[in-house]
Amino acid sequence: MLTIGQLANYVGVSTKAVRVYHAKGLLPEPVRDASGYRRYDAQAIIDLTRIVTLAQAGVPLARINDVLTADAGTVAEQIDRIDTELRDHIRQLRQRRTRLRHLDQPDRLCLPPEAVEYMNRLRAIGLSERHEDTIRDGWILGYAVVPDITRAILLPARTALLDDAEYVAVLRGYDEAIDWEPDDPRLDQLADAAAQLARRMTLVSDLPDFDKVPPETIDILIGHLGIDSPAWQRLDQLITRRFASSTPPSDQAGHAMAADQSKLRQDP
Repeated sequence: MLTIGQLANYVGVSTKAVRVYHAKGLLPEPVRDASGYRRYDAQAIIDLTRIVTLAQAGVPLARINDVLTADAGTVAEQIDRIDTELRDHIRQLRQRRTRLRHLDQPDRLCLPPEAVEYMNRLRAIGLSERHEDTIRDGWILGYAVVPDITRAILLPARTALLDDAEYVAVLRGYDEAIDWEPDDPRLDQLADAAAQLARRMTLVSDLPDFDKVPPETIDILIGHLGIDSPAWQRLDQLITRRFASSTPPSDQAGHAMAADQSKLRQDP
């Protein structure tokens, strides 16, 4: 015969928990010895272990008695349901652990796997960290603002461009030009290469449902996202002139043109 302390220690709970189970009617009150102390037998260990097992599985105390007193068929069904809930909870905990390990990796923390894979490939190009961060932030905003278009159209298109040597060269050129002076003569050569590349790339305005995207949303997606580069601003002007010399854009086409220029230096 066990004392309440021995019972609690064997099952792995506190004596306070045992008293709570008594008060809730889950664990039968045992016989008391001549001194008035509770004394527990092996059945008490079995009963308490069952209660603790269900409680640790997430079953509310109010439901435990229903499980323990149900017929065999009902118990099996409830155990299956509890097991499913546990599996879901375990999966959620694993996801939380993964996110916790990525706390210092914003791309893995805030982007879906396919975008993370894109960022991994992009890093092989050797851009500066602040340029990579700009591209990453653009994808985060893209998935937050227009997730369907970003996932189904923009990301596959940008991923394919990483196999384009001319695109990669222009992207590296933009990266090198971040800190150039706006009157640097090298900007003209880079603008020529960027404009030539943009002409053969798929226009943002040709993407499905482009006309449904508000201009202010486009502005968010194609912004410099924290990089203050007078050279980049000058490049935008030079490329705009090269496009305007052939076809004067409308207001909506102007947004498309700006987006096409922007995609040469960063993602949406």
